[in-house]
Amino acid sequence: MDALSKLPDAMDELLNSFLSHAIVGDTNVGLTQYIFWMLVAIALLLIVMFVFKKKQSESLVPKGFFVNGVESLVEFARDDMCKSILGDTWKKHFPFIATLFFFILFNNIVGIIPGCHPGTGTIGVTAALALCSFVYFIAVGIKRKGLGGYLASLAPAGLAMPMRVMVWIIELFSTFLRLITLAVRLFCNMFAGHVVMGTFAILASLFFEPLLQGFSAAALGSAAGSIFWVLILIVIYLVEILVAVIQAYVFTLLSAVYIQLVEQDE
Repeated sequence: MDALSKLPDAMDELLNSFLSHAIVGDTNVGLTQYIFWMLVAIALLLIVMFVFKKKQSESLVPKGFFVNGVESLVEFARDDMCKSILGDTWKKHFPFIATLFFFILFNNIVGIIPGCHPGTGTIGVTAALALCSFVYFIAVGIKRKGLGGYLASLAPAGLAMPMRVMVWIIELFSTFLRLITLAVRLFCNMFAGHVVMGTFAILASLFFEPLLQGFSAAALGSAAGSIFWVLILIVIYLVEILVAVIQAYVFTLLSAVYIQLVEQDE
């Protein structure tokens, strides 16, 4: 119970660590911990891709776990998020789709490392990603149908005028709502996962702390209780790895679906 009494203060400290803190400059114009770890994730992504291309060029047949693993991810993005949804137009959209997927995936994976705060852990970055996706599929629709044609396509042809205006307004609202849902879904899932992992890590440390202060039967019993929290933390950690991949997939998949919607004739 003594350990649980310290939990509120520890939770306040945990939540405060998720706020943006300036490393250089200030939070308005400067480098925060989120941007720093986002840059780290980008650097890791670039290193992986450069090493992958170098090793891939050494042989016509993919060799090794690393090359085959990265190639599988590239093929996954190509086949499951481009070809299967965009059809014949997949090639021109693949660079954008693949960039989205790998950027989000690497940021999410870095975020699982204790002490790291990647870009996808803050609403500012997820909103910027959502805006990129939003601008991209709007631009695709305007390029394909023209501005007037794209705006007219928001309401199905053949509807009576009053009904068509109502449907057009609803579809316009729905289009802008995609921007919000993309940003909020990714942020909330990653942020919630980080808070849950942090909470169980705190519980494990609080229950083990008495044993560090002095050996006793009560301290030993409290430390034994920390094993329970550690086991739960390990399970959550494994689930969070899966969530990191799924959220990168869902964000990218929805972006591909939105592109497909503006490209279809009807």
